[in-house]
Amino acid sequence: MASVHESLYFNPMMTNGVVHANVFGVKDWVTPYKITVLMLLDEMTISTSITLLDRRRLNKLILPLLQSPDMTLSQLIKTVEDSCPQLAYTVHLRLQLMADGELKDMEHFFDMLPSPFNETESEAHKTSVVGLFMRHMVLAYNKLSFSQVYKLYTALQQYYQSYERKDSPAAEPAEDTDMELTNTEELGGKMEKEELDLEPSDDEVSTRGPLSQKQAEYFLAQQAYLLKNDENKALDPAALQKELNNMLKFNPDFAEAHYLSYLNSMRVQDIFNSTDSLLHYFDRLILPGGDSKSNGDEGCGRSLRYAALNLAALHCRFGHYQQAELALQEAIRIAQESNDHVCLQHCLSWLYLLEQMKGSDSTLTEHAVKMAVHFCLPYLASLGIQSLVQQGAVGGKTANKLMDALKDTDLLHWKHSLSELIDISIAQKTAIWRMYGKSTMALQQAQVLLSMNSLEPVNLGVQQNNSEAFAVALCHLSELHAEQGLFAAASEILKHLRERFPPHSQHAKLWMLCDQKIQFDRAMNDGKYHMADSLVVGIAALSKTEGLYRKALVLKAQNQTTEAYKVLQRLLLYCEKIKGTEMTIRVMLSLAELHWSSSCHAVALPLLLRSLAVSREYHLQYLASECILHLAFSQLMLGIPEQALNILHMAIEPILAHGALLDKGRAMLLVAKCQIVTASSEPSKQQKTQALEVAVQNLEEAGTYFTKVDCKERVRDIYYLQARLYHSLGKTAERNKCAMLFRQHNQELPSQGVPLITRL
Repeated sequence: MASVHESLYFNPMMTNGVVHANVFGVKDWVTPYKITVLMLLDEMTISTSITLLDRRRLNKLILPLLQSPDMTLSQLIKTVEDSCPQLAYTVHLRLQLMADGELKDMEHFFDMLPSPFNETESEAHKTSVVGLFMRHMVLAYNKLSFSQVYKLYTALQQYYQSYERKDSPAAEPAEDTDMELTNTEELGGKMEKEELDLEPSDDEVSTRGPLSQKQAEYFLAQQAYLLKNDENKALDPAALQKELNNMLKFNPDFAEAHYLSYLNSMRVQDIFNSTDSLLHYFDRLILPGGDSKSNGDEGCGRSLRYAALNLAALHCRFGHYQQAELALQEAIRIAQESNDHVCLQHCLSWLYLLEQMKGSDSTLTEHAVKMAVHFCLPYLASLGIQSLVQQGAVGGKTANKLMDALKDTDLLHWKHSLSELIDISIAQKTAIWRMYGKSTMALQQAQVLLSMNSLEPVNLGVQQNNSEAFAVALCHLSELHAEQGLFAAASEILKHLRERFPPHSQHAKLWMLCDQKIQFDRAMNDGKYHMADSLVVGIAALSKTEGLYRKALVLKAQNQTTEAYKVLQRLLLYCEKIKGTEMTIRVMLSLAELHWSSSCHAVALPLLLRSLAVSREYHLQYLASECILHLAFSQLMLGIPEQALNILHMAIEPILAHGALLDKGRAMLLVAKCQIVTASSEPSKQQKTQALEVAVQNLEEAGTYFTKVDCKERVRDIYYLQARLYHSLGKTAERNKCAMLFRQHNQELPSQGVPLITRL
């Protein structure tokens, strides 16, 4: 090919022995790495001492070696050693002899390679993968000029020497440099000054030259797959961007590389580079070919409208809703001009999502689902139905209607093998059951998602799902374990989440918030309010409402009633505005507890009745049980313990079945308090004694719950009440034991000034 030699003469772009004129214009070229792979294949062909098991492992290794970008020699040797150490040593020895020898040794090697046309039984047959690779390499080598062959041999020496320098423990750089200078002068090669000043490092040797078309396509497909399924196995953002920049330096019009650069920038939340790469990607889709000029529907117009749609999605993810709306309007306008109903349907779905993110109600969802079904777009139809289910859950629909709708979407998912939407459906079921207060059902659904095999094909040894649904399910599992006092298990789940979703990834905020909330609850249970206060800042950075709510809890625990009341009132107004029903109920319960601390139990009743009505209206059974618990305590403080005991039976069963250990302990403690008060009105001494003994048993159960969640303050209160009851029952030994334990806890945790009887 004369063009190769002309380009070398006019514009020499020579790196690591690689000669190219127009990247991807030729099939392949020879590099030191590929010469080493040829040695490996030659040894596999002629060697008879390789065992059957080693040969099987080597055969599985061949295709990745041929398709992947050039490795450093140390990486290649290590890869081959894992399959066959004997062969790795032989290849290393042959490469050493060639690098320490002369140029004719490399010539002799290519002359002695087995001809794919003559080999019919071996791996080097002309139609095999190995045979095609050998033919490409021999053909590319034979087309090189003498100067190119010399530079290839020089690069081969540097390739081997970089490996030797890395493995040698104490090299003498000054003497090595002198030797290289002498050898260069003897060979008569005129090298540039900067090439002599700094030898290429081991990593630079593997990444400096351009990739062939097959290598580039394999590299991009591999990294894109890993970014989607297992980000930890992909290159880190800086290294991947370096490889992509090197690829784009030799071929700026490589559209797929721009798109992978866009995905890589999204990993680190880089809005500028991600936007730039996305626009470059669609620019490169428009430029090549003549169809874009003649066919507006399939060429330029199609690229422009989907470019605007993707740009809207990008701005929507970063919270730039105004820019997203403008880009979406542009996409809709171009799609309407081209009569592209599929693009318009995608735009309609994003328009609904944009309205939802902006906090306004929208009736677009049902229309979007109908149109998606009409145009046979099951993915969008299913997403629309799941959005309707989410709206129904927040709007107070019953669980059976929501589950029926999700069942219909599941049939659609399995029919069209939409594995990602199957995961989303199961994660949504987990969240719905948890919202309704059915923690057992939520736990079951989360376990179903974790144990389910993906329908996606397993590539590159990766068989896991790194979607948002998976992160949501794991976060629910972690919180459910922490609620039951299984903090070690919760910590293990969070550790797995941290490894699976690195801090710079898109869904890392989910486990970060989950981790902060668990730490906050533990600090509050342990009475370490200063530590809990320091965690509020991190929670507020991830969720404004959670941050304000936790701040109010800390202020309330520190007896700063006025400040806590102001924060809760502000949060209540905000939650009512955004229709956050769950948080609204929790805020009203906290306001009622503030009234208790001021002995205004009658004032707290309207708040509690209102929160109970809201929780029942929206079918939030667990929160309704919490409201009943608070109502019972208010009735106890107002002097009607019999009525308090009666309504407690309505709340105790859901709490004991699905509640957190802390709530179970509070419920049993309240039952014991009511029993203690009602025991004083018993007519006979025997009945009074029996009532007090039952109260002691309930206190014992409550103490067990509080101990499991490290709630030392409440354990101290339990010991105090038990000591008083044992004293009334005349059990001196038990009384003294509980009194001693109370004293120990009281010395560790001095009283915060909140009387035992005035808190739930």
